Amino acid sequence: MQTAIDRIMHTYDLMMTRSQLANDEARAKVSEYIKSLFDGGEKDSHRLTVCGLTYLRELDGSNDPVKAGFTGL
Repeated sequence: MQTAIDRIMHTYDLMMTRSQLANDEARAKVSEYIKSLFDGGEKDSHRLTVCGLTYLRELDGSNDPVKAGFTGL
């Protein structure tokens, strides 16, 4: 589980520029989320990594096309 969290944070750091405080908050949130998935039975570290990255992108709005700047025009 910790390997997946470290991989998530390393990859997310490459995608986003944030302060140390924001990085710490993101790590705490994704750690809690990954723990819930792990406790629910998901043991594949690659799936946990993808789920964690998706979770963080949803939190910061980068999965939302409107927030990413697309207006549909």
